[in-house]
Amino acid sequence: MLAHFEQAMPLVTTELTYESEFQLLVAVVLSAQCTDKRVNMVTPALFVAYSTPQAMAQASVEDILGYVKSVSYPNSKAAHLQALSAMIVDKYGGEVPRTMEELVKLPGVGRKTANVMLAVAFGQSAIAVDTHVFRVANRTGLAVGKTPLEVEQGLMKRIPAEKRADAHHWLLLHGRYVCKAQRPDCMNCGIAQWCKKFLSEKRK
Repeated sequence: MLAHFEQAMPLVTTELTYESEFQLLVAVVLSAQCTDKRVNMVTPALFVAYSTPQAMAQASVEDILGYVKSVSYPNSKAAHLQALSAMIVDKYGGEVPRTMEELVKLPGVGRKTANVMLAVAFGQSAIAVDTHVFRVANRTGLAVGKTPLEVEQGLMKRIPAEKRADAHHWLLLHGRYVCKAQRPDCMNCGIAQWCKKFLSEKRK
């Protein structure tokens, strides 16, 4: 499976638009249960107004809400963005922290968001498990688990360290465009021959 993805998608990265580690963090927080396309429509104006944690920390939640009101859960996300910006300024000297332990202390930042930052922003060997990665991993049998953490642990065991950051994007994009939740396109899937779900369906 990994060999297929590596050949089919040799250069992969997040589809979110950003120009700094802080902006990536903001975009990932906004992307929770929301499409990257929608987030990319919101962030340009937001980043013009508040391009740094210092600027966003000084903004009111209401001001931030005015920019992000079209994303899912805008009220809580606006509050999280203001609070995490203040924490980055006050506790981390204006720099986005670089460890899982520190990242998950930021308001609105869970394990998935932290792993995205570790892999994409800091080039560390991490795999973020979102709904797409969770679905593809379980369907294919690449990593089976009832929770995102179980799937993450399974993927970490089976995927070489140097491929983990790319593997997150491979599985995510495969789930977004091919192995969809409702109608997986198994007939046009490059990894169907190794897929647990596909093979089990053929045997019926």
